[in-house]
Amino acid sequence: MNIKKVIKIVTVVFVISFFVLWGIFSNYVGSPVDFQDRQFTVEIPKGTSFSIASGILEELDLIKQKKLFYFLAVLEDAPEHIRAGEYELRSSMTPEEILEKLLKGKIKGYHIPIPEGFTVRQIAARLSAWRLVNEDKFITLASDRDFLRSLDIPGNSAEGYLFPDTYIFNKSMGEKEIIKCMARQFRQKVTPEMIKRAGDLGFTMEEIITLASIIEKEGGLKEEKPLVAAVFHNRLKKRMRLQSDPTVIYDIENFNGNITKKDLIRRTPYNTYRIKRLPPGPICNPGIDAISAALFPAQVSYLYFVSKNDGSHHFSSNLVSHNKAVVKYQIKRKK
Repeated sequence: MNIKKVIKIVTVVFVISFFVLWGIFSNYVGSPVDFQDRQFTVEIPKGTSFSIASGILEELDLIKQKKLFYFLAVLEDAPEHIRAGEYELRSSMTPEEILEKLLKGKIKGYHIPIPEGFTVRQIAARLSAWRLVNEDKFITLASDRDFLRSLDIPGNSAEGYLFPDTYIFNKSMGEKEIIKCMARQFRQKVTPEMIKRAGDLGFTMEEIITLASIIEKEGGLKEEKPLVAAVFHNRLKKRMRLQSDPTVIYDIENFNGNITKKDLIRRTPYNTYRIKRLPPGPICNPGIDAISAALFPAQVSYLYFVSKNDGSHHFSSNLVSHNKAVVKYQIKRKK
């Protein structure tokens, strides 16, 4: 047989084979496993190789023919660039769509609301309930002095500096990244003007955050926060004890909700029934309303307040009026 003819036949066979194989490959790339639209939450752990990640997908029947999937990944330069994390995938997705999601790191996010007044421990418990952090590790890291220094957080705890907000977290972040994210949000909210205002009042910003945390924990209506702030500012000026119940219970483990006389006389750095100053640090993570109230207290002479049991408070400028309010709103109510 003529050599040219052989070459021609081989070339034709090669071209036909190429297009047939390319057609098979193209069909594979653009075809879903099925059209049932089954949904899966798939976790790709940190450090997982592409081969193992493909195996995870194959076990769930999200991809077929692992070798073709790997060939697609090589064409996309993907084997070294997929991101670990938790993904929401559907069986109606094509291999190309799945690979694109892994490459772009379209990780499943969780909308987590962190309310004003939550403590570090409460934040850790909430995040742990969503399996986003290890609770003990989060609490330990939040008091790691070297880590706190890297975030420009003073003191020995992140308490007060994890800004309350609704965040979108994912399971690839971990404790350190989540704390960084919340501390970064705090720095964005606390402006240079606020820091200057604190100085004008004779406080450091750290002292203002501590005061704001007490205001936050005292609760009450938003419009009352500047009045609560005024009470504490006025007391500090007169060197009176703040006598705030939330400071008493801050470091009581497994508090049952009832403050006792024994609690009030405990000698702790946070017990404002014993100290004539602010505690050594915040007792929770205050929101922007409480921080603003601490910086801009109402211009009133109040020194006392008592809960009216409806979310609001009665404010008084002297002890006689305050005692009457206590009888009216607390003692008679208990009877």
